[in-house]
Amino acid sequence: MPQVIRIIMSAVILVSVGAAVARADAGDPVRGAQRFQAVCGACHSADPAVKRLSVHLKSIIGRKAASVPGVAYSTALKASGWIWTKEQLETYLADPKKALPGTTMMVAAANAKDRADIIAYLASLN
Repeated sequence: MPQVIRIIMSAVILVSVGAAVARADAGDPVRGAQRFQAVCGACHSADPAVKRLSVHLKSIIGRKAASVPGVAYSTALKASGWIWTKEQLETYLADPKKALPGTTMMVAAANAKDRADIIAYLASLN
């Protein structure tokens, strides 16, 4: 019986640790809102009614890239065929110029924690 209890306890611990890691990877949307303002806010808004230099990012997850009417997108982004997913945003935000040569986006979120938090925030806006 003690062997069975040890196995069950080990399984519970592994599941708990796995859940904690998954939550950490998912990012913190509250911190993400702050980092969004600091890193992205000069050019992007989370509110479609607020006009900035570039497109608003409300409901970006699942949106076709370069699809908001009235925005002057780069030729590269228009031709990308991308659908914005968390994974695509991770790659793009890490190094926009490398991910999509010809993009006009000039700011990267070099810090992985910042990217995860910003993406969590953007996902919360869907």
